[in-house]
Amino acid sequence: MRPRFCLLSLAIALFFSTMAMADSAPVTMTLLSTGGNNSGGFYTYPYYFSINGSQATPLMCDSFANHVSVGESWSANVSGLLSGKGLFGKQNLDYKAAGIIFIGVMNGSISANTGNWAVWNIFDPGVTTDPATLALEMSALAEAKHTKAGYFRGLVLYTPVGASPGHGPQEYIGERTGMTTPEPESLLLLSTGLIGIAGLVRRKFSRA
Repeated sequence: MRPRFCLLSLAIALFFSTMAMADSAPVTMTLLSTGGNNSGGFYTYPYYFSINGSQATPLMCDSFANHVSVGESWSANVSGLLSGKGLFGKQNLDYKAAGIIFIGVMNGSISANTGNWAVWNIFDPGVTTDPATLALEMSALAEAKHTKAGYFRGLVLYTPVGASPGHGPQEYIGERTGMTTPEPESLLLLSTGLIGIAGLVRRKFSRA
C-alpha cells in the first residue's frame, strides 16, 4: 500500500476510535469519606471518592438537593465542566462561576466552607443567606461573564447516570485526570488535523 493511503487510513481509523472513546462507559464512584469540613451541619469540600477503584480523589459537590452516603456507589458520566451534559444542563455561566470558586478553593484563596455553600447556592438558590457566601457567589458570576472557556479546560463533572436536580446521587466537580476521557471537540480537532496531514502527504507524492 502506498504511504499516502497508509496515512489517510490511519487518520480515519484514529478519528472513529477517538469518537468511540468519547462515548465510553460511565465510571463507578464510591464515596469513601468526607474531609471533616462541617458547616451548618453539612459537610463541604472535600469529598473523597474512589473512581473505578482508584485511590481517594477529592471532589466538590454542586447539588445540595441531592443526597449520598459514605460507602454508597453509583455510575456517573464524566464530561467537561462546560460540556452542557451536567446535572443542570447548559447553564454554562453558572458552571463557570462554580469552576472559578472551585479553583479558588483548590489554591487556598477561598475557604472550603464558604466556597462550597456559594456553589450550592448557584444551583439551588436560597440554601444560604450568609452575606459573605452571597457576595462570593455574585462576584464569581460577574467574573464568569468575562472568563474564557479555556480557563476551565482542566475541570470535569461527575454526573450520576439517571439523576436529576433533587433526585438521585449528587453531582461533583473535580480536576481532569488520566482516567477521564478527552472531550469530543478536542478529539475531533486531533483527528481532522491528522487527516489534513495525510492530505498534504498525498499531494506531495502526487507531484513526485
